[in-house]
Amino acid sequence: MRSMLFVPADDEKKLGKGASIGADALILDLEDAVSLSRKAAARPLAAQYITEMRPRAGRPLIYVRINALDTNLWEEDVAAVVGSGPDGVMLPKARSGADVHTLSIALNMAEERAGLQAGSTRIVAIITETPVSMLQLNTYVGSSSRLEGLTWGAEDLAAAVGARTNREADNRTWTSPYRLARDLCLFTAAAANAQPLDTVYVNFRDDEGLRNECREAVRDGFTGKMAIHPNQVAVINEVFTPTAEEIAFSEEIIGVFADNPDAGVVAIRGNMIDRAHAARAERILARAKAAKRS
Repeated sequence: MRSMLFVPADDEKKLGKGASIGADALILDLEDAVSLSRKAAARPLAAQYITEMRPRAGRPLIYVRINALDTNLWEEDVAAVVGSGPDGVMLPKARSGADVHTLSIALNMAEERAGLQAGSTRIVAIITETPVSMLQLNTYVGSSSRLEGLTWGAEDLAAAVGARTNREADNRTWTSPYRLARDLCLFTAAAANAQPLDTVYVNFRDDEGLRNECREAVRDGFTGKMAIHPNQVAVINEVFTPTAEEIAFSEEIIGVFADNPDAGVVAIRGNMIDRAHAARAERILARAKAAKRS
């Protein structure tokens, strides 16, 4: 997934437009985007939307952001939407891998009740929104076979620690604590064999800032990014799709190693290329293939 677009689960107009925007995945939001008084009404709307969208060819993947596990809302969220067969659930404000495990057990039971294939509902967890989670990131590794992606958030974390801001004076660069959260999320995702997804860029009118942040994310190893506005999707998809040059060079690396299976290091275009570069080339080609299917 290159792009994951948040859509309020109680907004039928935005839901109706969601599939045409071009995002690889939609996140039907039952948490922050829906007021407490609207949550009960939002659940059946989300379930109905998933049911209607599931059989459509070429549709985006559909995830549901449930409410956090420290609320009395999340179990009703799971009970209401999992039977309709979403591709996954986004877990906000996770406190540790134990929350992922708890959610996984709940999904097991919901899938069984609905007659769905066991394990079909994947989990993407937001792992930096609570300070306690920042101290237990290693617990996400091996927490569930459902764990598909890990992402990070800066707004709730800033509120929790009492920060005046999480950006430098340019309103683009992360301050030190949030650079740390970003970087640790990336390493945790790699350790957990989960997709590393970059957080949202909240200034949806700043296309240049979004593009720069996407480029930095790709450079560092993130493979996708969440979006809060439809206009952000095209930029995210573009930047997170490998370029023709990247694809050609990756194919060249794979080809040279295929022709020299006993070599640990080969010379390509004046550079010494080892097996680590070959592994990176394989990941780039896999991302290019996935982008072509989207």
